[in-house]
Amino acid sequence: MTTLAAYDQVRWPRPACMVGLVAAIALVIPYVRGMFIDAGARWLYVFLLAFTVAFALTPLMIQIGVAFGLVDHPSERKVHRAPVPRIGGIAVYLAFAGSVLVNSVLSSNMEAILIGGSLLLVIGVWDDACELPAWLKLVAQLAAAGLVIHAGIVLTLLPPTHLGTAINVFLTLLWIVGITNAFNFFDGMDGLATGLAMLMAFFMGLVASQTDQPGLGWLAVAVIGACLGFFPYNFRLRKGTALVFLGDGGSFFLGFTLACLAVKGNWADDNPIVSFSNPLLIFGVLIYDMIHITVERIVTGKVQSVREWIDYVGKDHLHHRLERLLGSKRASVELIFALTTSLGLAAIVLRKADTMDAILLLAQAALIVIMITIMEQHSRREGQDDGSDS
Repeated sequence: MTTLAAYDQVRWPRPACMVGLVAAIALVIPYVRGMFIDAGARWLYVFLLAFTVAFALTPLMIQIGVAFGLVDHPSERKVHRAPVPRIGGIAVYLAFAGSVLVNSVLSSNMEAILIGGSLLLVIGVWDDACELPAWLKLVAQLAAAGLVIHAGIVLTLLPPTHLGTAINVFLTLLWIVGITNAFNFFDGMDGLATGLAMLMAFFMGLVASQTDQPGLGWLAVAVIGACLGFFPYNFRLRKGTALVFLGDGGSFFLGFTLACLAVKGNWADDNPIVSFSNPLLIFGVLIYDMIHITVERIVTGKVQSVREWIDYVGKDHLHHRLERLLGSKRASVELIFALTTSLGLAAIVLRKADTMDAILLLAQAALIVIMITIMEQHSRREGQDDGSDS
């Protein structure tokens, strides 16, 4: 079984990470940066810089986590069986922030996304270190979302009347805080949250490319590069369990950033139904899980107030349920990746669809999650009949 002593194998600097560090240093040389820009490949430059920085810094975060005891210990509600450092999100954050700042690709209102994400990174790392109360984390999320809204990043589902603006602001607040928490809930299995972030950012980046939104596209590419540089340490194909977790700092930052990019994006110029449906599909897995656990916890009496819902923790999220259904953590993660990809592809098709096509694609997505729910419930009943599910 893996112990903290095993992390001595991940020394700083190790050869592969030295290569990443040298590559990152080379990329920040103005002449090298200019070559990419002149070739019309700024997106590739953003990706490579984010990737190399994350790949080089993650082992350092592992060592710091071990040295200062910033580790995630096993417990009844967690799936890992050995202590794992949980400040890997700092490497992802630094890689993302570094790549976008070096490239000066932040507009004035997009700066608010980075500032809000920075706040949540700090709160998350603080929570990883000493476990903050849930209400304080919620207040920080509301403050970060409020900063973004103040900067003008707001949903435009309703006409800009007084009432319409108020509803748009409320829905934006609900979306950002909801997605931030839903994403944090998915940081429960090796590679799951990081892989979801890459997939969601990839589909948003595709839409940004198709609709001539370079600012949105560069930030999406930065997310992909930063997560991909972190991914090999978090999702190890043949070497056992993860060497590092994102932690609340990383998952809060990524969830918040992705949620804000979805609000910032222009999904369809002339069809509000299509515009609203695109992010619903790309983030469909997160939305489905949030609705499912909320309804189930209320119906079963596990929570009876908003405070209890905020404080409640348990192994009832989609990845936990799929693990029980499939008998494998890896299979659970892979199925969620496949489901996210399927919904993301539907979102790409949806961009040029009319209203009826949008409704049909949403109905198809709903049928997919209904089928998964039916399989889960059937498996649960069979387990109870066999006496194998307590």
